[in-house]
Amino acid sequence: MAIPLARNLGIDGPRLSISETPKSASSDRQQREASLLQATVPSGHGIILLDERGKNMTSRALSLLIMKYRDEGGPGLSFLIGGADGFDQSLRQGHPQVVQTLSFGAATWPHLLCRVMLAEQLYRAMTILAGHPYHRE
Repeated sequence: MAIPLARNLGIDGPRLSISETPKSASSDRQQREASLLQATVPSGHGIILLDERGKNMTSRALSLLIMKYRDEGGPGLSFLIGGADGFDQSLRQGHPQVVQTLSFGAATWPHLLCRVMLAEQLYRAMTILAGHPYHRE
């Protein structure tokens, strides 16, 4: 489902994909989570990891990151929310599709709340890019 504001900016989406991650405490849980999450990412998309160890970004900085990726011809961005133990090293270190690791602060957030916060930040980024007065600094 494309929203008109994003579509007018040359951005398709957002779309939500949910992967049920393994509940077991096995040593390969992070690897299995990483495989499941990567399977949801369309071919060629850049990846933004949401992780407490990521970079704190202002709404404007996130909007500029999205704009830069779009303007450089990137086919799309996929935002991934990690499991309780965070992301596997295969995603966190040197994965060619990972554009940024983003944090909503050092606190631990439930996945559902993280989705709401991400939706708000994506909406805010679109309004910033559109020059809409919704965002005030």
